[in-house]
Amino acid sequence: MRITKGIITAGGDARGLALQNLLDPEGETKSVLEVLLSECVAANVRDVAVVVRPGTENAYLKAAGGLESVVTIIPQSGEPTYAQALLNCEEFVNGEACLHLVGDHVFVSHSGVQCARQLVEVAAREECSVSGVQATRENLLTLFGTVGAQRVPQTSHLFEVDRVVEKPTPTEAEQNLIVPGLRLGHYLCFFGMHVFTPQLFAILGDIAGSPVGGTLSEALDKLAKQDRYLALQVEGTRFAIDVGYGMLSAQLALALSGKDREQVLSMVVDLVTQKELSRSRL
Repeated sequence: MRITKGIITAGGDARGLALQNLLDPEGETKSVLEVLLSECVAANVRDVAVVVRPGTENAYLKAAGGLESVVTIIPQSGEPTYAQALLNCEEFVNGEACLHLVGDHVFVSHSGVQCARQLVEVAAREECSVSGVQATRENLLTLFGTVGAQRVPQTSHLFEVDRVVEKPTPTEAEQNLIVPGLRLGHYLCFFGMHVFTPQLFAILGDIAGSPVGGTLSEALDKLAKQDRYLALQVEGTRFAIDVGYGMLSAQLALALSGKDREQVLSMVVDLVTQKELSRSRL
């Protein structure tokens, strides 16, 4: 299975977070959108739809920077939901498997392979939908979709998904979403990137007419019951930039993974030291 197309959803980005600038690991100023597009390109995905709020098309095209040529801007139509944003791209993907990244996360790899490329390589090999996941503390469950799964035999980071729940309570997670081998109080929550086969779009279309319009987690839960669906524990960390200090955390993580690591570490140590000295003088 070849994955050459991608989708970045930014239609719900009311604060324009994907338009804001960060310094990438090389110290170059880029918008969050361009950082995400670079993630796609590193996975050999060079045809990317970016779903945006109507009226913001030019701003997002400009934010693509040097990767404008790989971008197709799609204004979101229909219901203002995450699932509908994906359905807006059904014609764009044209029956092909596709990579999907959410527009309010930044990803930092812990290996020499970019996070999206890790995911795409597994999906191409296994020929099925694959979601990136990260072991996440139970106090953060309200922020993420969460999977129940069993580890694929003779693998350390690959799981067969049997259940998907959107933002479960700790009690629900403890009852239904325990994954053997994870630390106590940790669950496999979505990483913010997926590879979808065309079947996922068929399911989204089926549930779009439900009273609440359907959700991606609902569609993925149905997918897990109909077809092989895997989760990959990505060698990396996702940083949600739409939460308090999210952009700061993402910037620090990018800086600490790049060429200026020692300089940034020194700055952080100096800040902490100055704070502790101030306290000791009180």
